[in-house]
This record gives sequence, C-alpha cells and structure tokens, in this order.
Amino acid sequence: MNFQHEDNRIFLLNEDGKEIAEVTFPSLKDDVVNINHTFVDPSLRGQGVATKLMMELAKKLRAENKKALISCPYAVQWFDRHEEYKDVVYRS
Repeated sequence: MNFQHEDNRIFLLNEDGKEIAEVTFPSLKDDVVNINHTFVDPSLRGQGVATKLMMELAKKLRAENKKALISCPYAVQWFDRHEEYKDVVYRS
C-alpha cells in the first residue's frame, strides 16, 4: 500500500484520488501526538488496512522519536492487542 504522509495524518487514496483510509494525530507537544481518528472505507474493512495504517504510524513515530496519546477508540483497542508497539504510547 502506498500511504501518503502529511504533518499530522497518514492516508490512502484509491486510483480515482478518493480518500479510502486515514489516521490523524495532531501534535500536543514537540514529541507527543494524539491519535484521535481512524477511518477505513467500508469496502476495505476486514482486509487489514487499518492494521497497516497503525503500523505505518508506529513506524513514523519511532523514526521521529515521538510518543502518542490515544483518544481514538479503534487505536486504543489496536495498541492493546499489539504489545510490540507499546513503546510509542505516551505514559505520563
């Protein structure tokens, strides 16, 4: 998958340029973001797209030495199930 990156979001477009998946993570501080929204088009659900999106975000956070607060319900559940990515979760 060819994810597109912007400052505070990662997204996926289909061949027509329509957004079909997205995760947003506005900055709270220089090294902390808030994962606040995840979307996958209904036609793609159940195909692992959201997991790939979360993995792409975790990779970005690691590369930028950032941590994430998580307010998106899907992201909370995802990080609870994927212990190998707990290092990017912000602990106060």
